[in-house]
Amino acid sequence: MTKSIFTNGTIYTLDPNQPVVESVVVEKGRIVDIGSHHEMILQWGRNGSNIIDLQGKMVTPGLIDSHLHLSGVAFNFLDLDLTGVQSKSEMLEKIREKANTVAPGKWLVGMGWDENLFTEGTIPTIDELDVVAPHCPVYLKRICHHAFLVNSKALEMSQYHPEINIPIGGTVVLDPITKKPTGMLLESASQLITKNIPERSYQELKNGLQQAMQFAVKKGLTSVHTNDPAYLGGLDSTYKMYDELINQEGQGLRCNLLIDYPYLNLLKERGMYAGYGNDKLQIGAIKIFADGAFGRRTALLSEPYHDNPSQFGDAMYDQETLYQVVKEVREHPMPLAVHTIGDKALENVLDILDQFPKVDYRDRIIHTSLVRNDLVQRLVDMSRIADIQPRFVVGDYPWVKERVGEKREPYLYAWKTLLESGVLCAGGSDAPVEPIAPLLGIHAAVTRRTPGDLHEGWNAKEKLSMLEAVKLFTVGGSFATNEENLKGTISRGKLADLTVYSNNLFTIENPEELLKTEIDMTIIGGEIKYKN
Repeated sequence: MTKSIFTNGTIYTLDPNQPVVESVVVEKGRIVDIGSHHEMILQWGRNGSNIIDLQGKMVTPGLIDSHLHLSGVAFNFLDLDLTGVQSKSEMLEKIREKANTVAPGKWLVGMGWDENLFTEGTIPTIDELDVVAPHCPVYLKRICHHAFLVNSKALEMSQYHPEINIPIGGTVVLDPITKKPTGMLLESASQLITKNIPERSYQELKNGLQQAMQFAVKKGLTSVHTNDPAYLGGLDSTYKMYDELINQEGQGLRCNLLIDYPYLNLLKERGMYAGYGNDKLQIGAIKIFADGAFGRRTALLSEPYHDNPSQFGDAMYDQETLYQVVKEVREHPMPLAVHTIGDKALENVLDILDQFPKVDYRDRIIHTSLVRNDLVQRLVDMSRIADIQPRFVVGDYPWVKERVGEKREPYLYAWKTLLESGVLCAGGSDAPVEPIAPLLGIHAAVTRRTPGDLHEGWNAKEKLSMLEAVKLFTVGGSFATNEENLKGTISRGKLADLTVYSNNLFTIENPEELLKTEIDMTIIGGEIKYKN
């Protein structure tokens, strides 16, 4: 097989043995050598080697998004995308436009709305949704996927009535005066609706997933860790879809699949386990939820919410049940990926994990949004990693300050504290909750502010250096799946995954220049999968 030499670049290997080089030599998808342009051309440039001139551009190890939902990104291509909508009137108009294309009785499904972005108006009411979509049931997921809007037609088709059994942990929000539904559902109450929405065909889902994968590669990603079975028709359908796209059709993007706990027994039946697959497609950890989110005050806190002292949030399991869940997972034996946003949720999870032996793969504490000093110390463990989402600062500030109050704010999205304490951390987006764009994640990590804002950053002491931020999305991502010997740095023997940029992130004077930086090339296994 012909060797490829990617040369004449400013290549930051993130390998301390050889931090900056000019050339990377690739053969059979692996890095065989790195060094200066002159040395590599002299040693490897004969016998018809394929030479790619990087024109002095910055190169890093391939970017890794350690937590997202590619299925959700796929649905953005298939459904009504309300991401970034900035007013009630704009949202209602988009729903009206989409409803005009939907046949009577067919479902209008959408996602991505966020009332915190509204410059005008509040969350649409059920009556307003009925006006713009009178003929079709409407189901709209908030950007966090913890709150949902429906119209009367959706409730009617779901046979809703005041005495209906609501799934544990869910709420149908009622008007305090009329006691009728407002159209807002929280957490698992959405199941009342979703069980009535016809499933998309396998081919429709696969087409959307293919678009999502291509979009991720365009954004510079070479690997993602994605959680999808609940949205792609279950374990078998999900694995088949990814296997066809990656192993048979050569999509390129490397995917580690987080599997939801309800599929654990089927996973065992199929003979699958953490690490099952190959270096392109692998089974990852078992995903569970410990709590909810800050937006609806369902993240579980050890002290009451500052802006609602009667609320502490919601635990998705009591401790006895959580113990049994972890016990089942460990008997496989599998690692866990646990959604923990509130500090009490984190404490509950660590209390249970500490009672079980480690497994071959790291447990993943997803989000780790609010911590305490004692919990940070308990996270310093090579068998654990915090999956953090820097863009949550953009999505959650300033309103999240009211949720936690001044006393707890120093422990909110405390990434610098985590890193300096020795906690392993990996960077992700939680797309489609936040954009699938690692450069925006890096920007959020180093500025802790919304693009365009000029203040010093929310909880500014927790800002990361550019190098720390880049490492989250490279080295950190490799540790999350115990693949640090395979990816994360540009080193001999590792996979030839590289990301090429239009600007040098390590020499720009103003981090706002990140917003003008483009991905020039995404290289996976030595193949150029995207070129600007």
